[in-house]
Amino acid sequence: MDTQQIGMTIDDAVANSGIGRTKIFEAIKTGQLKARKFGRRTVILTEDLADFLKSLPVREAA
Repeated sequence: MDTQQIGMTIDDAVANSGIGRTKIFEAIKTGQLKARKFGRRTVILTEDLADFLKSLPVREAA
């Protein structure tokens, strides 16, 4: 059985995305990044983080 992690904390999302905590919270607040609450814990699904990163604009070559 594959035990791939499907949910992550804010700190996990920061580590996995390379984006800082402030920008992660900003993306959640604006609705760009989906987050779920379980008690006081904020949980981001791995697929939601991947979708968010894929939705960011592609940097054009200089």
